[in-house]
Parts: sequence; C-alpha cells; structure tokens
Amino acid sequence: MSPSAVPHSTASDHFKDDLNLSILGLGVAYPDVKNGPEALDILARRHYPESKALSKVLSINQFTGIDTRSTIATVDHPAVNRPEPPSIAELDNIFRKEGVRLSVSACLDAIKEWGGNIEEITHVVSTTCSNSANPGFDHYVCKQLGIRSNVEKVLLHGIGCSGGLAAIRTAANLALGLSFRHKPARILVLACEITSMMVRSELDSIHQNQEVRIGVCLFGDCASASILSNGVGVPPSTEPIYQLLGWKHDVIEDTEQDLGFDVDPHGWKVILTPRVPMLAAASVQPAFQDLLNSLPRYHKQDLPTTAADFDWALHPGGLTVLTGVEAAMNLTPEHLRASYEIYMENGNSSSATIMSVMNRLRKDEGGRENVVACAFGPGIIIEMMIMKRPSLAIINLPTEDLD
Repeated sequence: MSPSAVPHSTASDHFKDDLNLSILGLGVAYPDVKNGPEALDILARRHYPESKALSKVLSINQFTGIDTRSTIATVDHPAVNRPEPPSIAELDNIFRKEGVRLSVSACLDAIKEWGGNIEEITHVVSTTCSNSANPGFDHYVCKQLGIRSNVEKVLLHGIGCSGGLAAIRTAANLALGLSFRHKPARILVLACEITSMMVRSELDSIHQNQEVRIGVCLFGDCASASILSNGVGVPPSTEPIYQLLGWKHDVIEDTEQDLGFDVDPHGWKVILTPRVPMLAAASVQPAFQDLLNSLPRYHKQDLPTTAADFDWALHPGGLTVLTGVEAAMNLTPEHLRASYEIYMENGNSSSATIMSVMNRLRKDEGGRENVVACAFGPGIIIEMMIMKRPSLAIINLPTEDLD
C-alpha cells in the first residue's frame, strides 16, 4: 500500500471561535558552543578511516544549509574522543546535567516574560526524545524551579521532532478541561534535546555498516519553554504572544520505517529515509485545509484562506523539508523566514526547535497576524496548529480605529 497523506478528516470537529487559550511567555536556551560543518569532519577523520560511506556523509555535511549547530561541547570533549562511543548510561548522566541546566534556563525566561508567580503554575507538560530515564528530566527541572510537588506533570516520549507542538496541543486540551471547570490554567510547556553527544554512535554505524546516515549532519542541542493560559483570572490588559485557534494531529499511513529514533546501547540511532521530505510536503496541504475547515472564523469574508496568507513556523527538519513544503504550499522563503534562520544558525534541535522558531517569528513586527505552526515526528506524525498574533492586529489597525 502506498502512503496516504493525512487521510482522516476532522472537518466535523469544529473549534469554537474563542477558545481563550494563549501563550503568555516564551523562553529558548541554546548552549554557548557553535560548531560549523568542519567539526564533524574533524571528529570523523580523527577516529575513523576513509571509506565510501563516510566520504559521502561528509560531502552531504557541507551542503545541509546549516552554518552552525548549537552544542553543549566542542569536538575535544572527552566523551566523544575515546575508543568507544559513550554508553546510554553516560549519555543519561550528561543529559541530567546539561539538559536540566538548559531546561531551567528556558523555563525561567518563559516565566519571567509571563510575569506570574511559579506558585500559579497548574501543570507541566514536557517532552524529549533524547533521554528516557525514570524519573524523567522534568522531575529534576521542577525541583530546581521550586514548582510545588503536587503540580500535575505529563512527560511525552516517542514523538521526536513533533514533540514541542504535541506538548503545546496536550497543554491546550488540559487547559480546556480546566476552563470547563471554571478554574485557571497556567501550564508550563517544556522541550529539551541533547543530541550532539551521540555523534560517535552515528559515526560508528556509518563506519561499521557502511551506511549513509545524514542525521549526524543535522542535529544540535536546545531547550525551549512556554506558558499557556486559559484566560481564567488573567487581567484584561494582558497581551498574549500567540492566541491558539485550533490544532490537528494525524499519522501518514505506512511510514513507520521512514522516520524514527531507535534505542541503542550507545544512545539512539536516527532513522531518516530519502522519502521523508516528499512525504512531509505531501501531507501539509490536506492537513492545512482540514484544519482551516474546522475553524469557523476562517469561513467569514475577508479572512485569510490560503497558505500564503499566513506566516509559517515550520519545524526545520532539513533543508529539503523546508523547500519541499515551501513548493507544495506555494509559499516563499519569506513565509518561512524564521524556520530558515533558526535552521541556519542552530541546526535541527528536534522537539525543542518549534518553540524556538515561534520565538523568532513573534519578534518580527512586519509579519502576518495569522500563523501556522507545523512539525513532523516518527510515525510519520504531523502536528499542525493555527495561531494569531494579537499585537499585530493592533499594529495593523487603521489610525481611526485606535482612537
């Protein structure tokens, strides 16, 4: 059976015109180290003999479109310069130190922008695909932040690069439940990935199996966070960063073998077939149209109805994913400017990347009021969300409307 791009319509699942869900704070923390393409070359030639597969990977590494990748360590870190790659236990120890540190930093920035008190946080929704310890990393982040022990926590796993948007969707559904009970929701959403220390594991597979594995050319480290509110008890003067209007989750059928992150004694192994850019690009139009159909506000005259009417916060899974979606949706690089910028400056940081793109996009005062956020994960999962930037609605009002 050939893959079917998002076959399950949710057009009958209409969203209310005003969910009163908003993001009030955003925080992003990248590590200080910036590695260019030459870093992979240095490690590869330092530890592995020349081979056809390795030469191919290093050639691809020069043309990913990434200028630098943000990583927790330089190429001289002891963990990646031993005869054997670091074990999964060693990677866990590194994540508990560096991942938790970055996560706390991102969360503090999001909380500071929100302006509320940590005591007001009602839930924490977190995600990672580069750690699977128990208790999860969110436990240690909450302890360092001083979040109350009885705050409900959810840790999402197994969803890879789609995790950041999936975490926001999960938080939104939790918030709607509290709205039904007339209770406030202030939900801390967190995504963190430390992938750079798995470089030796990937290079080992390239050397031993003579496989062309391009994941080693793409990934970096990052933590990102946001505060999601249901509006209950929020002062009327509060200006949201984004208002959430609706969302969609679906799976592209028969694609489980195309995108994954398989567990291994030396961490995780990226599964990324050449079909992924085509599959991703083909899935976006039906998902976008289905989501648009589920939002009554976009059925009204003079509201945007085409992809080009929106700004796009697309997860930069790779250059061909970005250009593929751009072509499929009749967009321009300007529509995807935040995605391109984050990709070029930091690489693909898996689940943590989407909130970084949203953070970059919201700083653009010349942008569009309406925004589509979209990400892909193992499955292949597609996550999509439509949001609005209220501040741009005010900026773009005619002068007489402000009187």
